[in-house]
Amino acid sequence: MPKIISVGFGVPPYELTQQDTLLFAKELFSESFKDINRLLTVFQNGQIEKRNFAKDLSWFQEDHTFEEKNDAFIESAVELGTKAIEDCLTNKNYVSTPLPCGEIEAVFYVSTSGLATPSIEARIMNKLAFSDHTKRIPIWGLGCAGGASGLSRAYEYCKAFPRAKVLVLSIELCSLTFQRNDRSKSNLIGTSLFADGVAAALVAGDEADTTFALAKSYPNILHTQSTLMPNSEDVMGWEIKNDGLFVVFSKDIPTIIDSWLGGEVESFLQTQHLTSRDLKHFVAHPGGKKVLEAYVSTLSLNENMIADSLDVLKNHGNMSSATVLYVLDRFMKKEISSKEYGLLTALGPGFSSEMLLLEWR
Repeated sequence: MPKIISVGFGVPPYELTQQDTLLFAKELFSESFKDINRLLTVFQNGQIEKRNFAKDLSWFQEDHTFEEKNDAFIESAVELGTKAIEDCLTNKNYVSTPLPCGEIEAVFYVSTSGLATPSIEARIMNKLAFSDHTKRIPIWGLGCAGGASGLSRAYEYCKAFPRAKVLVLSIELCSLTFQRNDRSKSNLIGTSLFADGVAAALVAGDEADTTFALAKSYPNILHTQSTLMPNSEDVMGWEIKNDGLFVVFSKDIPTIIDSWLGGEVESFLQTQHLTSRDLKHFVAHPGGKKVLEAYVSTLSLNENMIADSLDVLKNHGNMSSATVLYVLDRFMKKEISSKEYGLLTALGPGFSSEMLLLEWR
């Protein structure tokens, strides 16, 4: 089965505490909401302590056109995406010798927070020594589910081409979509939650040369499933307007997880003759504290199984599609015994879920 070999990151340069963003939001939103102090409790209740951004706080205190925001996205995405790929291919936690970019057969580029044609991976290929024949597969619009979906598509590619080594590159600069003049509760909640993150993962097929890899056991991808909930377009996503991207974020997401996701997970596991009781590891995208609590409730998980997801949320916030790769990195650095199962999962616009069954080997 295809396996995940390495993960790397391009860390955005500006770190802000949650208190910094709370004070910023209070100044911005206080005229729009009489009960602003009550609403601002979302900044504490989410258990986020700090987040990283592509720009410093002063940048967000001024108005920017859609063009200016998107130009900033392209500039930062190329810089941070390049760093993430270099980190992934040279990360001493995972590889004994650096893997040349020329050995990468395909790049799955994932994003939902900025637009670029040529897409970002093409611009990065002009900076790094990729083969001119590297296949490019840009994936846009899957939101928080995108990182898991990128891994699923990489798995399918490596099943078809078992000698291949491919990259999944997730670039989300959510902060650059911020709308100063959107005084909706969705925007307030988004301001309390979303952050910037860039990550890359290396996936290799069964017959690929992985003699450079260091780990004693790897998460092998056994099976995947994509699921779309019909007629649920209004649960999360963007409204695209003249001024840019405006967040759509339903308060019902935890309730939807509780009522819908459990059955989807169990039916997925049953295709592999497993149940949720067979899972030792839960590699979940932390959409928010309530989302993780809903996972625990609907799947009857031990609360310890979401500890890594909660820690990523605490230290990085919700970085959309990149977040699940940050969580995956925590698990890959552990000494996990062979034959133990894990579920990697994320939810996104659609409303949709992406699930990958992992087995360490």
